[in-house]
Amino acid sequence: SGVRSCCFGIANMILVKRMREMLFDSILSQDIAFFDEETVGDLTSRLGSDCQQVSRVIGNDLNLISRNLLQGIGALIYLLILSWPLGLCTMLTCGTLSTIMLVHGRYQKKASKFAQEFTASANNVAQEAISLVRTVRVYGTEKQEFKRYAKWLDKLYDVSFRQTMAYGGWSLSLNYLYHSTQVVAVLIGGIAIMNGKFTAEQLTKFTLYAEWLILSTWWIGDNWSSLMQSVGASEKVFRLMDLLPSRQLTSKGLRLQKLEGRIQYADVEFSYPSRPSAPILRRLNLTLNPNEVVAIVRYTG
Repeated sequence: SGVRSCCFGIANMILVKRMREMLFDSILSQDIAFFDEETVGDLTSRLGSDCQQVSRVIGNDLNLISRNLLQGIGALIYLLILSWPLGLCTMLTCGTLSTIMLVHGRYQKKASKFAQEFTASANNVAQEAISLVRTVRVYGTEKQEFKRYAKWLDKLYDVSFRQTMAYGGWSLSLNYLYHSTQVVAVLIGGIAIMNGKFTAEQLTKFTLYAEWLILSTWWIGDNWSSLMQSVGASEKVFRLMDLLPSRQLTSKGLRLQKLEGRIQYADVEFSYPSRPSAPILRRLNLTLNPNEVVAIVRYTG
């Protein structure tokens, strides 16, 4: 167990390191228009908390899921050998838990995605306000900035509250099914003992292994929901990592055959990719001669 945990821990550190390197390299390779659409706070949140959330997949979730899966399979085989009717009853309980686990995991994945987005938005508001605190102080907009920050925290609280309630329902279903299985096992086993088909020793073994199987199923479900949370948090990370780099960085460019130092613009039109409906330049015609310094100034500065 210690060797397995150590190996998973090392793999986890390597995963997080490589993921952050690849994500940072992908961000730096994007066109300038990309940074008009994405905020600094959101990107730093992806590099920080989102990558750390994904690290739980190998370091904790897959480790515990694999261990409890092997334990559960061993307990199930022994239960079926000991008494197949009671074993099938326990399998029915585990099947019900597995169904609830899949529904709960799907919800946690979706909720975790929203939670990470709200966290990134809150971080972005805080970073903007703190980095421009002198401007905020000059215009006296401290209350407005606080309201912006509190708005995202309220949304994050709402999602976290629903996640907690869903986890409470998952734990409640485990306790109900676990104790129900114990009651059914004792009743059926007691009748079998009275009829001489079962011994008290066998019933004790069955109760212990049934508890082991159900708890293993619960641990798998608990770590499965955590795994789905990590998957939901990593969607934006992997989307950013899959972005193609800017052609400006990948293109080798062209070698100028002749350089005169004279530049001429003819009918140039320009607008930011993030705001295509707001043109900046319209049919600009301009000639720049050698040794000239020219500035293009609009009324906005």
